[in-house]
Amino acid sequence: MKPTLTVFTPTFNRAHTLHLCYDSLKRQTCKDFIWLIIDDGSTDNTSELIEGWMSEKLLPIQYHYQDNQGMHGAHNTAYELIHTELNVCIDSDDYMADDAVERIVTFWAKYGNDKYAGIVGLDAAPSGEVIGTSMPRHLREETLTNLYGRHKVKGDKKLVYRTELTRRSPPYPIFPGEKYGPLAYKYILIDQQYPLLIMNEVLCYVEYMVDGSSMNMLKQYKRNPRGFSFFRKTAMVYAPSYGRRLREVIHYVSSNIMIRNYKFWFDSPCKWTTLIAIPFGFALYVYIQNTSRTAVSRRKLVQ
Repeated sequence: MKPTLTVFTPTFNRAHTLHLCYDSLKRQTCKDFIWLIIDDGSTDNTSELIEGWMSEKLLPIQYHYQDNQGMHGAHNTAYELIHTELNVCIDSDDYMADDAVERIVTFWAKYGNDKYAGIVGLDAAPSGEVIGTSMPRHLREETLTNLYGRHKVKGDKKLVYRTELTRRSPPYPIFPGEKYGPLAYKYILIDQQYPLLIMNEVLCYVEYMVDGSSMNMLKQYKRNPRGFSFFRKTAMVYAPSYGRRLREVIHYVSSNIMIRNYKFWFDSPCKWTTLIAIPFGFALYVYIQNTSRTAVSRRKLVQ
């Protein structure tokens, strides 16, 4: 019988942390899942480690190796391979609460249907402290965009999506020489179709690594300007407020100055706001180019 949930983990040279996820999956109180590992070109002993776990046969593991494409490329591959009703991403340095699968499957069986995109739950630090804020208790459903924009929710949240939607929405574009694209691109598109069911329970424990993408966001901006420019065009169109749209356009301008695309105004879907944002975008460009400060944002999604 096909499981309900795929837990997928993109990984790149994280053999030293992957055991955290594996151990948590062995502890799950419900076994209605499969673990899909997307090895994004690791050069450490990741493959040998996973081969050993697969030989233990303690849980179903699907392993896929590919040339390095970056986190978003690994997500593209995962969404092509997943065939369960639901999927959730657990990063290579994170681990699930012992009853997370049981909570997800039970909650979805009780409340889920094709009117919802999936479930949004909570992330917590290893200490148990919720990352950012919990979601409003009176809400039963909401889009991710409105949770952050309208309800002022803060911090990463754990997203469980219907696989039909993650597969059907366009893949993340891969730009030559770039290894990062904001994952929120797909989430915004799915937001336009269905809301998420809200589950104010901790599903995942996260520890932000020094070499993690969320702890080096300024470097990501500098290294992946085409990916960010692409994302900002979607984000500005669906921004929940004008202030948020202006913010997205400022980042859009900055990214295009980085790649010397001075025709960005013609490409923008919000031309008047882009005109207003040009001086602010240039200022942001100067700041990003000249600062050596490591971003300390605890957000994994670029909102």
